[in-house]
Amino acid sequence: MEHLGLLSLLPTLTVIVLALLTRKTFEALVGGSLVGFLIISISSFFTDFTNSLLQVMQDATIGWVILVCGLFGSLIHLLAQSGGTTAFSSYLLKYVKNRKGALLATWLLGLCIFIDDYLNALTVGASMKKVTDRFKVPREMLAYVVDSTAAPICVLIPLSTWAIYISGLLESEGVVEKGQGLAGYFQAIPYITYGWVAAILVPLVALNLIPALGAMKRAEKRAEQGILIPPNSDSINLKMPEGISDKAPKLSFFVFPIIVLISATVFFDIDALKGVISAIVFTVIFYAFQKIMSFTQAMQGIFTGFKTMFYALAIVVMSFVLKDVNDQLGLTKFIIESVSPLINKEFLPLIAFVSLALVTFATGSFWGVYAISLPIIVPLAQGMGVDIWLAIGAVISAGAFGSHACFYGDATVLSASATGCNNMAHVMTQLPYTLIAGAITCVIYLILGHMI
Repeated sequence: MEHLGLLSLLPTLTVIVLALLTRKTFEALVGGSLVGFLIISISSFFTDFTNSLLQVMQDATIGWVILVCGLFGSLIHLLAQSGGTTAFSSYLLKYVKNRKGALLATWLLGLCIFIDDYLNALTVGASMKKVTDRFKVPREMLAYVVDSTAAPICVLIPLSTWAIYISGLLESEGVVEKGQGLAGYFQAIPYITYGWVAAILVPLVALNLIPALGAMKRAEKRAEQGILIPPNSDSINLKMPEGISDKAPKLSFFVFPIIVLISATVFFDIDALKGVISAIVFTVIFYAFQKIMSFTQAMQGIFTGFKTMFYALAIVVMSFVLKDVNDQLGLTKFIIESVSPLINKEFLPLIAFVSLALVTFATGSFWGVYAISLPIIVPLAQGMGVDIWLAIGAVISAGAFGSHACFYGDATVLSASATGCNNMAHVMTQLPYTLIAGAITCVIYLILGHMI
């Protein structure tokens, strides 16, 4: 695939500029995508755009994302209708006595739900809102903590969707023998620096050892006045319904479905779709036996919950359209070719992290970047005598950074939706912390490149 040089950067730059000017993500993605198709062909840009949209909607990965995220919305809606979410929040409030405790509890819950970043973001965000609201924590701060325990934690745990996917790539690229992908992934974990740094940064922020910075500081001042939710958050907010049962809410109404969700996901080889379907089936039957809601009410709740994810899913779908046009423009190849003359043994981990982080941020596609970049970085590392697991760790870190920082990335959008926070406000408030984590990661890779 050829590239169009600097022109290949234009769609992504358009998205960033439009997002900053309008504070709207979906509209910015549409604008950037149209600019990209105009660059490819002025005469057929609209046809190309609609064809790309149709192609994206037919993609099996997108179908999986829509079903998983939509059904997570359904499950969370059922948990709220039963009063289970309220019972869970009330239980935590017996032990959480202040703001620092609320944020640390959110962080710890995120560490426990490590199977999948979607599961993590939606479950933790939805269940902790009432807890953090009690202590006037702005939704932006909650979204930052939730987002920081999504992809950054999932890449550190070998039993996660990210690890399973990357392990498969390691096997297909011949880095390890068939069946040894996870064993290889274990060797890369110490070098997934961004995941470690981002995870450690959260308790430092929660304990105020790192103060509120930039836009987060303004959000904190607004929250002190009792305004916890930033403006323009209604469209993306995963709205929580009131309980519909006369029965007193029980903790089991929340805990049992979540246990089934996690257990089923693990049982079905870390398949979040099979896990969430199993959890919904269990929840409907469980609530019927508990006489919390009828089968008809449960079905209505499933459809209503699915609909609450519509705007977040629209952003994710449009981000894949942007990825498609970036692929046609050869963005990834352009960036890799641009940094190739700078690469040497000592700087390979740093350059791999920085360049691929830029690609993941620009494309909004993290797993796709792994599939493209590992076949390039692995031979480079082998040829230069760089520790192969250090190089792979840098590549994985780049994807985790992109997932954390990109305002139209799936985990970022879902974190914003689950916490009821405008995703542009979420990204702008967490930007100082992602940049700090990114800068520390760069320094560590620079040191490791010279030491190993």
